[in-house]
Amino acid sequence: MDRKNFIKNALLTGIAGVIAPQILNAKDSMPAKSTDDSLMQKVGFNHLPNKNSYTMKTVIHQAATRGHANHGWLNSYHTFSFANYYNPERINFGVLRVLNDDTVQGGMGFGTHPHDNMEIISIPLEGDLEHKDSMGNVAVIKEGDVQVMSAGTGVTHSEYNKNKDKEVKFLQIWVFPREKNVTPRYDQISLKDIAKENEFYQVLSPNHDDQGVWIHQDAWFHLGKFTEGSSDEYKIKKEGNGVYTFVLEGEVEVNNEKLSKRDGMGIWNTDTINVKATSNARVLLMDVPMTR
Repeated sequence: MDRKNFIKNALLTGIAGVIAPQILNAKDSMPAKSTDDSLMQKVGFNHLPNKNSYTMKTVIHQAATRGHANHGWLNSYHTFSFANYYNPERINFGVLRVLNDDTVQGGMGFGTHPHDNMEIISIPLEGDLEHKDSMGNVAVIKEGDVQVMSAGTGVTHSEYNKNKDKEVKFLQIWVFPREKNVTPRYDQISLKDIAKENEFYQVLSPNHDDQGVWIHQDAWFHLGKFTEGSSDEYKIKKEGNGVYTFVLEGEVEVNNEKLSKRDGMGIWNTDTINVKATSNARVLLMDVPMTR
């Protein structure tokens, strides 16, 4: 079997087999397989640093080119290969494995399902998302919050739209961990007291005592809300990391490249990036290792 077909088969069986059975409404449940990333270790990484050149590298993923699955109760856009969406050029960006832009109808959600050895981050954009897990956590996250779950040795959880009369919209982000089989953990915070205007502010890091939530990976996430004409320079936190920029609202220029709502851009082999708002905009930066 050639490498392309091997990767495709590994993704379709390893990802679709794990995720597809978990797409449930609030009344359904069924067993699902583990989300252990053993298959992902075999498929390798795209968008890697070029060891023979320090020239800045970029990749742009326009919103309209994302994978899309509309299940009625769930409308999901996939920046990277996920479930039945497969693109060999869009498997991951370094350790950033999943970036799903999900809309869940009122009263619906994902039934109880397992995960392990993955850092899972949820950022609500609109509405209220209810979370329950095998660690005993029951919580509601809403716009202005960020939630993280380290699946580690294994955890089960469910996610539902808390409200029956309106949608919930959120980003579901998966990051490969720095170490496997850690003790599962859950955390969430409100960003109300740390949010800033016209500059990026940190919402996630690898450090327990740093601003925002933390995960088992040398990754830093920043959010920014910008008025038209404002800009900010971001310095990459660790050598060997790259930054994936995702535009939540509005239009921006990232190192002079024009991006619109839900466009994504990965940058590596550089120390800094510059983001300028060409309209009122909201932007998420994900600073992640490019190799595991």
